[in-house]
Amino acid sequence: MKRILLAVVLTFLSITATTAQKYQFSTVKDIEDTEVKSQGRTGTCWSFSTTSFLESEIIRLTGKNIDLSEMYTVRNTYSDKATNYLYRQGKAQFSEGGLAHDVMNSVQRYGLVPEQVFTGLDLGQDRHNHAEMVAVLKSMLDTYITNPAGELSPKWKQSVESVLDVYLGKGKEEFTFEGKKYTPKSFAEYVKIDPSNYVTISSFEHAKKYDPFVLSIPDNFSNGAFYNISLDELVSVTEEAITKGYTVELDCDVSEQTFSSKNGVAVIPASSLENEKAMTEIVKEKTITPSLRQAEFENFNTTDDHLMHIVGLVKDQKGNTYFKVKNSWGTNQGNKGYVYMSIPYFKLKTISVLVHKEAISPSLKNKLDLR
Repeated sequence: MKRILLAVVLTFLSITATTAQKYQFSTVKDIEDTEVKSQGRTGTCWSFSTTSFLESEIIRLTGKNIDLSEMYTVRNTYSDKATNYLYRQGKAQFSEGGLAHDVMNSVQRYGLVPEQVFTGLDLGQDRHNHAEMVAVLKSMLDTYITNPAGELSPKWKQSVESVLDVYLGKGKEEFTFEGKKYTPKSFAEYVKIDPSNYVTISSFEHAKKYDPFVLSIPDNFSNGAFYNISLDELVSVTEEAITKGYTVELDCDVSEQTFSSKNGVAVIPASSLENEKAMTEIVKEKTITPSLRQAEFENFNTTDDHLMHIVGLVKDQKGNTYFKVKNSWGTNQGNKGYVYMSIPYFKLKTISVLVHKEAISPSLKNKLDLR
């Protein structure tokens, strides 16, 4: 009897070993990008990811690999956030968060500078931490809003700028890069970044298809517009952009247990009982419909909690496609700082993507009336 049981156990183990599918990824498309950085202890993924996106655009457009300053954009955006928060008398978002179009707005208004020109760090520091700065700024703004005198002090703007100068540094009016002088705006022209060439695209059931709409999410303090398309089109436009050699900025939810920066994968198993297994092995994934996606957004299971940068496509040994996603949490996790995101995860958890208009198919551009 013991021999029979042993044989059964050995047979089961043999079958399990045979059917287990440890991830084996192969590259389908890899687009040149810059080194993975860490956003430190800040909520500035929106700037790190979109800046990475712009760096890849500069490589595509000019062939130059240039390290751009994330914090120059962050500093300028805080000025705009403060104005918005104060004018709305505190009835608006004031936090470390933001969206990809906030970077584009900053480029349009303030230009770009290289990292070597504006680091946002004090001498001797090597890690960003904005907790104290944000607390000081918000407290200051709230004081101005609730001023017992009943009128807004004319010094509020100067005070805000002074705090930003102390914590992040003064803005740059002119600088030298590779022996030439630039202003931030002339530098943006030099690297061929024109914000008007980029659009934000999403897919939601509560908005009219193919029209721009303002997505009501906490970090959309600037009321940025999103083009609304079908869910299948959202996947297609992202895959096609990568195939054509354009990288894609991604805003998504990473709060799922099956988003693992440690293991470098993001998947949506058909059964939650396989969540742990899915971190290292291929499992069947859930079928994602537009109605399920909408429900997850409306019950707050899907929120705009993280932005990253899609730089390629990979496949596993069973032929399943994944987006190669560059994170901003350093290189000590997962695939040296990259996460392989399955199509089901992308379909369920994506808030929006930002792409160059030329990456979009002519038929879709026509539907969106893009010129």
